[in-house]
Amino acid sequence: MKIHKRILLSVLLGVLMATLPSCSKQETPTTVPIVFEGVYKVNVTGYTDHLMEPFLSRDGSILMFNNSNDASANTNLHWATRVDDVTFQYKGEVTGVNTTSLDGVPTMDENGIFYFVSTRDYDATFSTIYEANFLNGAAIHVALTKGVSKNQGGWVNFDVEVSANGQLLYFVDGRFDQAGGPYEADIVIAQKANTGFQRLSNSGEILEHVNSDELEYAACVSANNLELYFTKVALPLTSTSSPQIYVSGRNNENEPFGLSYKIESITGFVEAATISPDGNKLYYHKKDANGTHALYLTKRVR
Repeated sequence: MKIHKRILLSVLLGVLMATLPSCSKQETPTTVPIVFEGVYKVNVTGYTDHLMEPFLSRDGSILMFNNSNDASANTNLHWATRVDDVTFQYKGEVTGVNTTSLDGVPTMDENGIFYFVSTRDYDATFSTIYEANFLNGAAIHVALTKGVSKNQGGWVNFDVEVSANGQLLYFVDGRFDQAGGPYEADIVIAQKANTGFQRLSNSGEILEHVNSDELEYAACVSANNLELYFTKVALPLTSTSSPQIYVSGRNNENEPFGLSYKIESITGFVEAATISPDGNKLYYHKKDANGTHALYLTKRVR
């Protein structure tokens, strides 16, 4: 009797759903969970300072990063070359790009177009994202990236990631005030246009399950544009705040990213993931017990 009641309820529910008006909103994609295991500290031979905001080039041969982004530091862009999964050889600062302002958060597409964040001219432009050609450790033809900034004082794009094919920018709208911040931070997507980039009108829908009332930043997108790794931290920010790294997936580029979840193998004060070309190695920076930020790696098992 209980089985018959369940069947009847199922039929009635089906009839009810058929009479409801259709909804154009896409369903949340269901994807196979992405699982990483193991934690390995990565050595950058010849470099001893803070290592933050790592980015691994699309062929896996070059590591870019910045030193400390603390207000007391002169934050500059650096680079190193791959020796093996857990070893890189330091090559020095990226030439032609660093200033006395903050210069950091590197990213690059497969054609060597290099993007980064700099506060060098924010007071005049309300803009912080720049681009250049990267060649043998040098940034050439540095220029402001157009079409990204909200052009409003207090709003800062403090992170940037370019897709492998160079067609999409994932960046952050962060709201600051004179007391500091950020007090708001969400990831936004813009598409390549003739003279720069243009924000996607459906960016909010694509990232509906990524952005929240917390702070989301430091996006990292896989080569196929189907996996989005990012950092999340709860508000309000305090001295004990501990950002964590999350991932969201989708089945194809026409879907929004699905429900996001924390990568459990990554613990501590961690930020700024960057994925290897094969999608099997995830690098990130972590604050060690001595307060220094260092590079770590976790490996994909599923």
